[in-house]
Order: sequence, then C-alpha cells, then structure tokens
Amino acid sequence: MKIVMLEPIGISEEDLSKYREKLEGAGHQLIAYQDRVEDEDILITRAKDADILIITNLPLSRRVIEACPDLKMISVGFTGVDHIDLAACRERNILVSNSSGYATQAVAELVFAMIIDLLRNIKPCDEATRNAGTGAGLLGNELAGKVLGIVGVGQIGMRVAKIAGAFGCKILGYATRERKEALDLGVQYVSLEELMKESDIVSLHVPLLESTRNMINRDLISLMKPSAILINTARGAVVDNQALAEALNEGKIAGAGIDVYEMEPPIPGDHPLLNAKNTILTPHIAFATVESFQKRAAIVFANIEKYLAGEPQNVIE
Repeated sequence: MKIVMLEPIGISEEDLSKYREKLEGAGHQLIAYQDRVEDEDILITRAKDADILIITNLPLSRRVIEACPDLKMISVGFTGVDHIDLAACRERNILVSNSSGYATQAVAELVFAMIIDLLRNIKPCDEATRNAGTGAGLLGNELAGKVLGIVGVGQIGMRVAKIAGAFGCKILGYATRERKEALDLGVQYVSLEELMKESDIVSLHVPLLESTRNMINRDLISLMKPSAILINTARGAVVDNQALAEALNEGKIAGAGIDVYEMEPPIPGDHPLLNAKNTILTPHIAFATVESFQKRAAIVFANIEKYLAGEPQNVIE
C-alpha cells in the first residue's frame, strides 16, 4: 500500500521514522510531506497514487478525493471530520477513521485556563502591572461554587466535568442522550434553555453538524446571566458570533474564551469577536500540546494498522 501523509502531524522526525520503519517492514510505503499546502492542484499531485491518506485538519474536497482512483482509506489526525467531503468518500467506499480522544486532556485544560483567566482578570492584571498600575478595580471571582454548564457531554465534556468537580462546581449538562459515566461525575442533565439560564460558565463541546450550526443563537445567549461567561473550544460555527460579540459589548454577559471560529485562523480583521469586550481569543490551539500530538500519531498509525489487518477502528459512519 502507498500511504501518503499530506501534512505534518506534529511529531519529531525520529518518531516518524519509527512508524515508517514499521510500515515498510510490512511491505508498505510511507511518503510524508512536511509542509502544509491547501492548493488543490498540489494536493492532487501528491495524493493521486495513494491507497491511504493521512491528514489532520487539512480540507479535503470532492475534487481531490475523486482524483485519487486507488484511495481506500483516510486516517484523520483530528476528532472532527467536517473538513472532509464525507459524501464523496461514501460514494467511493473510502473508509475514514478519526483520532477521537487524542486531545481530550489538552482541550479540557485549556477550558479551565480560559475560565480562570476570565474569573481572575489575568489579562487586565498583567496589563496593569506592566503599566505601573495596581489591582484597583480588578476584583476576581472564585471558581468554587459556580454552576458550570456543559453543552455536549461526550469524552471532552466529561473530562471537563471531572475537573470541574475537583474545583467544587455544580455541573449541568445538555446532550442528546444521558451517559451513566456523566451522572457518576455529578452531571445533572437539563434542557439547553435551563442550562443557559442557570450556568455561571457555559462550555461548548458539540461537533459541527447541521443540527448544531448556530446552536448557541441570539435567543439562547440572551438567557445567560450578566455575570456569566461562555467558553467555545468546539467549533466556531456552533455560535452566532455576531450575537455573542454584541452581548459582550453591551454587558449582557461578562466574558468569553474562544478558540474556534467560522474559519481557520488567521481570522479576518472585521471579525466581530476581535473588538468584543472581555474576551480571550486563541488561534485554534486547544488540541495542540506535545503530549496530545504524540497520542494523535499513535492513533493515526494504529488506525492504519487495524485497517490493513481487516479490523478497522474509529470509523466515521
């Protein structure tokens, strides 16, 4: 099998060599590109003879997929797969496996970094100190005792719930189905409207589907407490970001921590959140740690090994 890695997956050349040696020892070929390009003509040139592709969040369109006549499998080093034309894959009977779970800890930790930053005014405190200021007017809030609402109680949502419990939070959850593991962590399932009304902190952990696009809309944002904060490390398009920016600027909610947008960074200069008050903006890096990238590579190549053995795993239906 010819296996083509179309973009870097964040591991060292030494680690990549170990995976290459294992595949080549089994009679396969691994070609690994160490630059990321989105030009479809270049992608087609690189991918056209591949039996298996490896990507992370590189957009993979129908045109590129249909230009690869031998393509049988895509191993995605990412949890979400909305950047791949899955309809084209299904039509061609191309199996797609993701790397669910690799960034669970990394994302959950960034959620709490943002929460604590907002509650304790870390950015304003840093600016005040650097400008010969004091802590006047920078009274913070404690996380203990707060109500944390989790929208989407999957693996990441449950990890957030576990950490929230250690901080002494009351935990509300909204999901399409209840999980016993979440209940055991103290999650109380409620309607989305009740979660938005009652939570001091709302953290989003849903995939981007047609049913979740603009899920957190103007009406739901209007239900939040003036003292509440919103954290989005899921997908940018699950929130009406114009409505969110307006709520922040009008003081209708207290703050937001945002890692994801309607597009991959860099985001345009007229994006509404760039000028919204009391926001922390990060360039889609919740998943990005040394440890998570090592976990990701292990899953990416395990997906391929399992597929070659006739036992595919992490399959996207």
